[in-house]
Amino acid sequence: MVLVTGGTGFIGSYIIRQLIEAGHQVRGIKRSGSVMPFYIPSDILSKVEWVDGDILDINSLEDAMEGMDSVIHSAAVVSFKGKDWDRMEKVNIEGTANVANIAIEKNIRRFVHVSSVAALGRTQSGERISEKKQWQDSSTNTHYAISKHKAEIEVWRAAAEGLNVVVVNPSTVLGFGDWNTSSCAIFKTVYNEFPYYTSGINGFVAVEDVARATVALLDSKIVNERFIINGENWSFQQLFNTIADGFHKKRPHRLATPALSALAWRAEKIKSLFTGAPSLLTRETAKIAQTKTYFDNSKLLSALPGFSFSSLEESISSSCKKYMAQQAG
Repeated sequence: MVLVTGGTGFIGSYIIRQLIEAGHQVRGIKRSGSVMPFYIPSDILSKVEWVDGDILDINSLEDAMEGMDSVIHSAAVVSFKGKDWDRMEKVNIEGTANVANIAIEKNIRRFVHVSSVAALGRTQSGERISEKKQWQDSSTNTHYAISKHKAEIEVWRAAAEGLNVVVVNPSTVLGFGDWNTSSCAIFKTVYNEFPYYTSGINGFVAVEDVARATVALLDSKIVNERFIINGENWSFQQLFNTIADGFHKKRPHRLATPALSALAWRAEKIKSLFTGAPSLLTRETAKIAQTKTYFDNSKLLSALPGFSFSSLEESISSSCKKYMAQQAG
C-alpha cells in the first residue's frame, strides 16, 4: 500500500499511473477542491483510493497514512512569483516536515521524497552537478530552490531518526499536462510563438521517466540515498526550437541577453497585470535561463541497471501532438 501526496499534480499523477500499472495498491491524498488530472486515463484514477486531506493538516495526514507501507511525497508548490513565496515556503518546508514526522510515527517502511535539482543549488560557471554537490547560498538560487533545499533538510533529519528515505531530484520535467501550470507552461509559451531564446543550458527529463525511476527506487532496497533524474542537458534554444517544430510554429528568433531579459520579464509582468494571464517569464525564470548548468545522471543509471531514459526529442514530439489534439477539441 503506497500513499502518494500531490497525486493530482503533474509529477504525482504520473507516479500514480506508474504505481497502478506496476500492480501497487495506491491511496492518493488530495485537497477537497482538487480537480482530477484530465491527462491521466480515468480507468487509472478509478483504481486509486482517494482521501481528502492536506499536508498542512496533521489530523488528515495521520488518517491518510494509516495502514500504509510506503509514502511517495510529491506535493509541493512550484512558483517563481513573489506573491507565492510565503505559501510556497509553508507548503514545501512545513508540509514536508509534517509528512516525514507522521511517517516516522506510523512506522512507514519506505519514504520517497520528490525533490528537485533546484535543491542542489545552481551556479553560473557551467559546472556539471552530481549528487555530491553541497548547497551554497548564491544569487542564482531561486526562492523555489531555497524552499526545496530546506524541505530536504527535514527529510534527512527524519532519516537520522530512523526513516528509510530515498530522495529523487528531477531536472525540469516535460510532458503532457495542464499547460497553464508547472513546467508544462513552457509548451504553451512556445505554442504562442514567444520570440525570445537565451544561451542558457539546463537539464530536462520526460515526466514518464521521472515516474518510472521513482517507482523503481521505491521497489528497490536502496536506503538514504539521493538521485538526480535527468534525461539530457540542452540549451534553452534547442528546447524551444524542438517544441516549436513539434507544434509547426515559428521558432524563437531573438537572442535575449541578460539586459534584454531584464526588460522582457518586466514587460511580461505589465502585460499579465492587464490581461490577467500568468506569465512564464519572471525575474527568477529569466535569471535561470541565463545560467549554464549540466546535471549528471550516472548514479541513477548505475543504481538501476535496467533503466534507460527516453529520447527527449521523441517525448517532446509526442507531447506536442497531445497538446494540439487537445486544442483542436
